[in-house]
Amino acid sequence: MALSGLLAEQIIVMFLTMAVGYAVVKLGLFRSEDSRVISNMVVYICSPCVIVNSFQIDMTPDKVQGLLLAMTAAVAVHAVLIILVKLLEKPLGLTSIEKASVIYSNAGYLVIPLVDVVLGEEWVFYTTAYILVQTILIWTHGVRLLGGESEGNYRKILRNPNIIATAIGLTLFLTKIRIPSIPASCIEGFGDMISPASMLVIGMIMGKVKLGQVFRKKRPYLICFLRLIVVPVLAAAVFAWVGRMGIHKDAEYILMVSLIATSAPAAAMITQLSQIYHKDEQYASVINVMSVLFCIITMPAVVMLYEFLYML
Repeated sequence: MALSGLLAEQIIVMFLTMAVGYAVVKLGLFRSEDSRVISNMVVYICSPCVIVNSFQIDMTPDKVQGLLLAMTAAVAVHAVLIILVKLLEKPLGLTSIEKASVIYSNAGYLVIPLVDVVLGEEWVFYTTAYILVQTILIWTHGVRLLGGESEGNYRKILRNPNIIATAIGLTLFLTKIRIPSIPASCIEGFGDMISPASMLVIGMIMGKVKLGQVFRKKRPYLICFLRLIVVPVLAAAVFAWVGRMGIHKDAEYILMVSLIATSAPAAAMITQLSQIYHKDEQYASVINVMSVLFCIITMPAVVMLYEFLYML
């Protein structure tokens, strides 16, 4: 099966898990607020375990060069997005929430489990580059964009569980230290929980949103068009061109990991930051929910386009 088909299949599986979260809230079995506990488990346990485990591979020149390629792609994507949003700000009248939603994707919740299942655990290693770049930017540029002050947020960057996990994993990778089998099995077990737990959280959050109101608003369609179609299509074209240059033997899949992260829905963190800085968190939530629903179609389509362009 083509990777785009496998990606579509996995997104549907995730969507069904998300639907369970939505249903349990609507049926009154859980409250939407209860998702915070599961969300904390994903952020503080599951995601760091996946990241640390992804670094438990042999250090080779290919892996180091591949990580540098992924890092370069992540920096380039965010730089282009920031410039693009700046250029479109006045013509489209973009608000701070809209600008942040176009720039920052849900790279943590969605991308790690997708890459893990579709490409394999060894490729999660390359997702850390995108997450590292985005985490630093969202707590500096993103916070300023939403009206907050980035001063003092460097502590939050350093205390971010994904950053800590990346530092630990990278240290183990560079020193060639392998985690003993028993704790390694425990880490792997928590990592296996990330996909259903992440989707359950998103579904439970959606449970408090009236979907009728989501689709009646016209403005979010424009933001989703930019976030899910315009930006990923441009990235697919550029990544396919770069990949064919022969700069790395695994360039096709390393850049595909970056593309999946680029084509993900708007970051859930935007809703949280909007709440903190007294912006319209309901509007941010509407954009997030709509982009999650639309990505079921757009993400596989973008990967299919990338595969097609790469073979030309």
